Amino acid sequence: MSEVKFSKEHEWIKLEGEVATIGITKHATEMLGDIVFAELPEKGSKIEKDGTAGVVESTKAASDVYTPLSGEVIDTNQKIVDDPAKINEDPEDTAWFFKLKLKDKSEMDTLMNKEEYDKFAKESSS
Repeated sequence: MSEVKFSKEHEWIKLEGEVATIGITKHATEMLGDIVFAELPEKGSKIEKDGTAGVVESTKAASDVYTPLSGEVIDTNQKIVDDPAKINEDPEDTAWFFKLKLKDKSEMDTLMNKEEYDKFAKESSS
């Protein structure tokens, strides 16, 4: 069974076994507007919790994508690089950014569940 958590930087994390799939939330895409560019980390790169793992640019702004967990990048979603508009269409499912083989699964404990994130997102945008 998979577990979904959220970060204060508006990333979602879906954990399946030792692999975490990471993307940006619907709330993030609403704040950014129409996304026109996405840059992802390289496969095989090792990234540390809270480190920069990519970039998204919209018609409004450029924004770093952070990794809420440490690990090794084992896959990236080339579809969103080729067509960044897909991120706005389905940010919390098919428009995932990258997959990590986790270094420390307990880092998941520092993240928010859906209810906590929804409250945080509502408070941070008001």
